[in-house]
This record gives sequence, structure tokens and C-alpha cells, in this order.
Amino acid sequence: MNMNNTLDKVTNISQSKDDRLKSLIERVERLEEEKNNLLADIKEVFSEAKGLGYDPKIMRKVLIIRKMDIDERLEQEALLETYRAALGIY
Repeated sequence: MNMNNTLDKVTNISQSKDDRLKSLIERVERLEEEKNNLLADIKEVFSEAKGLGYDPKIMRKVLIIRKMDIDERLEQEALLETYRAALGIY
């Protein structure tokens, strides 16, 4: 194998990796754009809810609770009640 063939193969491998890197970066950029669009949509929903008289802070808490495992949630609620009782918060 002569030096030119070796150099061509190294160049081709390098170009292939460069193309893959570029493709990955572009995918992340597209996903970031989609994420920003989704965040804007979510913000709009919360604004709409606020306009209808709902409290967005409470809605966010409800969303967190709905994502929780029921046993974990019940455990946290029991612990919160214990702490509240110990501190006289009713």
C-alpha cells in the first residue's frame, strides 16, 4: 500500500466521523428547537389556565403528584403530616 492510499483512507475515515458529528449536532439542535416549542406551548396552557381562574403553581404541584408512585406519595404525605403536627402547623 502506498502512502497516498493510506492518506486517502485516513481522510475518508476522518470525513466520515466529521459527517457523523455534524449529523449528531444537527439532531440535538432540532430537538432543542422542539423542546423550546413545547415549553412555549406549556407556558401558553398555564397562561390560559390562569385566565380561567386556576392557580398555575398549584397545577404544577398536581402534575408532580400525578407523576409520583402512589406508595411514595402516601409516605411523603404521612411524613409531612408528622412534621406539621410536631410544629403545630394545621
